[in-house]
Amino acid sequence: MKFRYLILIVPLLFPAHIFGQRLPDLGDISQATVTPYQEKEIGRQIMREIRADSSYLDDPEVTDYLSRLGYRLISAAGQTNSDTSFEFFAIDDSSINAFALPGGFIGFHSGLITAAQSESELAGVMAHEIAHVTQKHLARMIAGSSYMGLIGSIAALAIAILASRSNPDAGQAVLATAQASAIQSQLNFTRKHEKEADRVGFNMLIKAGFDPHGMTSFFERMQHASRYYESGLPSYLMTHPVTHERIADIQNRIRELGYRQIPDSLEFHLVRAKIRAEHGNPASTANEFKARLQDKRYINEIAERYGLIQALLRAKQFKQAEEELHILNQIIQADPAARLLKNHPLGKSIQVEGNYPQSAAMIETLAARIKLANEKTDEAFKLYQAALRTFPSYRALVYDYADALLKHKDAQTALNFIEEQSRFIRNDIRLYRLTAQCHAMLGNPLLQHQAEAEALIREGNLRAAIEQLQVALRYKHDDFYQLSSVEARLRQIKEIVHDQEKNN
Repeated sequence: MKFRYLILIVPLLFPAHIFGQRLPDLGDISQATVTPYQEKEIGRQIMREIRADSSYLDDPEVTDYLSRLGYRLISAAGQTNSDTSFEFFAIDDSSINAFALPGGFIGFHSGLITAAQSESELAGVMAHEIAHVTQKHLARMIAGSSYMGLIGSIAALAIAILASRSNPDAGQAVLATAQASAIQSQLNFTRKHEKEADRVGFNMLIKAGFDPHGMTSFFERMQHASRYYESGLPSYLMTHPVTHERIADIQNRIRELGYRQIPDSLEFHLVRAKIRAEHGNPASTANEFKARLQDKRYINEIAERYGLIQALLRAKQFKQAEEELHILNQIIQADPAARLLKNHPLGKSIQVEGNYPQSAAMIETLAARIKLANEKTDEAFKLYQAALRTFPSYRALVYDYADALLKHKDAQTALNFIEEQSRFIRNDIRLYRLTAQCHAMLGNPLLQHQAEAEALIREGNLRAAIEQLQVALRYKHDDFYQLSSVEARLRQIKEIVHDQEKNN
């Protein structure tokens, strides 16, 4: 766990050879700017390490929700035409933290998502992180600091933070040996960035239609919670120093606005319930959901029952999960607030609009999984097909249906389906891996290894992609066009790697 956090900070600061890999050449560190391409390349290499870690939360429903929320904020702020693209992702970690990486990669710990008491709180944190990217704070930190000074101050802080997670005394010892003036200088520089991110993020939050109180309520709760942490500050406060002055600045801005209550989306509650359902002992987690439902200790009954069903699936209590699914459907049909979800999730026509489509798609996906778990294959496939007509690009449905076809040995149908989906869902790593499985099952190793190479290319692992393409060419193939395509792709990737090595 500790190594992962070190990756997030240190690769920006130390020479590449320390990590056994070459980072893009930033040129003179004192130059005024770092190009968007350089930022993106650094971010990609950090993300390669994150994706390889077991804590990377590779859940399309969580990722899609974070992406929709993020791009709602970005669009409201008029940043959609900027030179920075964004990628939002989650880390399976119960601590409360979020971070922005170079190149627009923004991560959220699952603990922060579940700790947010409203969607506006989560949006407030996200707007703050987006602002760090749009205001070029990481690029400015690299370009505006002396190289050795940056290493000395941030490295000492990073090591102290990591040490304090398990041993507060060790953390203080590391800080005591560091150069106090360099550390304080870097902290001041960071605090200026934090205040600017607050200001830009606040305006973004307002324009996107969220409650600005969400930003202050989250900060205040973190600051209040810090009094009770025996092993040091909460993770969020260690990476985002919050002061009374920052909170007061935001509160002053809020006073100028009229108050209006902003309801949370159902998808926000479903995602939080899903994350909670995926932790702890499956049977114990299911019992916790049951207890909250029985005592009516929940914010949203639909989400709470959805979480219970997810936990029951984990506990392999498939029949009970299906019974709970029927109860959930009855609640949806009887609840006027959820009228847009009626006729769901039994595979009938779903009439949805507003922010409900993704919520309906999440429940529909869960329903199909339950049918498969109970070996009701025909019903499951009908559910998938009906749902995909309504939500043709919902990635969880797409992945699940393709995977179900493969498990039932229908590789050709799966391949045809994936190829059709790839017209709309482009550059998708998981679709390439599913394609590789299809070709393996169909006995076409050349196309199998080519598809795996394409997945590795999009992960930034070009050397491994070259190996896969070379393996592909070892197999004889009668199709000259496919063989030529693999050879051309191999030459192209080799040229890219050669150019990177020459420039570094």
